[in-house]
Amino acid sequence: MFGQLLLNILIAFLWVLLQDEDTFEFSTLFAGFLVGLGIIYVMRRFFFKEFYLKRAYSGLKLLLIFNRELISSSVLIIRQILSPKLNFTPGIFTYETKLKGDWEITALSLLIMLTPGSVVVEISPSNNVFYIHAMDVPESKNAVLRALTKFEKAIMEVTR
Repeated sequence: MFGQLLLNILIAFLWVLLQDEDTFEFSTLFAGFLVGLGIIYVMRRFFFKEFYLKRAYSGLKLLLIFNRELISSSVLIIRQILSPKLNFTPGIFTYETKLKGDWEITALSLLIMLTPGSVVVEISPSNNVFYIHAMDVPESKNAVLRALTKFEKAIMEVTR
């Protein structure tokens, strides 16, 4: 992925040099970047890796999923806090993950902790079971589990 991006930037700068303009124009660099994208896309079977924009798209999708879950969990927590009667039932539940790598597990646990109302208390020694504390287990457990499966799927798209 990094090699394809570096090659694309090199093609863009070569494009700028071959245009023989007196000043550096960003539009020429952008056009060269698009030409490089086309060249790399056509030649992608020779790189033995998938086209690098596919992973970039997956990373952007992960960011958008996180933002949506952050907003929805924030609304849920604000609704619980602003209710006249605080009726929380905090608790800990487990979640078994399909993720294998250290980076994947770390990313998932950080995404869980960044969403309000849930915290990863511990990860099992085998790195496949998360112990998660939720602010209101009966109400927010399903939301946290739904977010976990979305995060897990998006992380696998980015890393595999």
